[in-house]
Amino acid sequence: MLETQTIQGRPISDQHVAEIRRLIEAHPQWNRRRISEALAEQWDWRNAVGQLKDMAARTLLLKLHQRQLIRLPERRRQPPRRTPRFSPEPFDALVPETFEADLPSLQPLQIRLLGPKEPGENLNYLIRSCVGVDLACLVFGAAAWKCAPRDRWIGWSAEQRAARLQWVANHSRFLILPWVRVRCLASHLLCQISRRIDRDWQHRYGHRLYLLESFVQADRFRGTAYQAANWIHVGQTTGRTRQDRHHRLQAPVKDIYLYPLSGDVRQQLTR
Repeated sequence: MLETQTIQGRPISDQHVAEIRRLIEAHPQWNRRRISEALAEQWDWRNAVGQLKDMAARTLLLKLHQRQLIRLPERRRQPPRRTPRFSPEPFDALVPETFEADLPSLQPLQIRLLGPKEPGENLNYLIRSCVGVDLACLVFGAAAWKCAPRDRWIGWSAEQRAARLQWVANHSRFLILPWVRVRCLASHLLCQISRRIDRDWQHRYGHRLYLLESFVQADRFRGTAYQAANWIHVGQTTGRTRQDRHHRLQAPVKDIYLYPLSGDVRQQLTR
């Protein structure tokens, strides 16, 4: 039996699981999307602006399905290939010629928030110069489930982490287009996004963010942009993956950086 626990920001008990099973059994013709929409309506699961959180409901259903607590209908079509994970569409028409400029000449930068590219909560930013030249993209999504240096820095328990992990976002992709040469652009973008991401996240998903995290591959990058933008280096990964149960798989060691979005971040995440 499933003990009550927090999944996608909601406490889920055996009674909730039974309710979901009844919904699926009552509508065998429905696909996964229709089930998630109905569940969000049934639970009145909405964000701060009143929009149904059907994507959050869909992710919750998938997690329960993977744990064999419910049985979702078969997918009616295969999901699109996820390589590359960030869609290159905004850059398809570009000719990759070297673009050099100083940062002041490009300002004010245009920061465009794109639609979600993956299931779950995520934000995707496209950065352009003041005259519309594409410069970079940044992607933020779900935080790592466990990260010992981060968790020690926060000081939260496993129960607190499970309940509040949705208040942490992972900076999972950071691409400055290869032909762009602008000094200090990376650190400037990190500062600009950190000032607005909590507001953007609340508008789209109805809850706050208190902390950003990022993992920087140590043998490829020095993390200079994060350091210049006042991110906090809290340690390194162990070079293992979540699938490495027998200590055989090797993954690149990554530096772990954190950026608090409020002065009381530890208190908020451990209260």
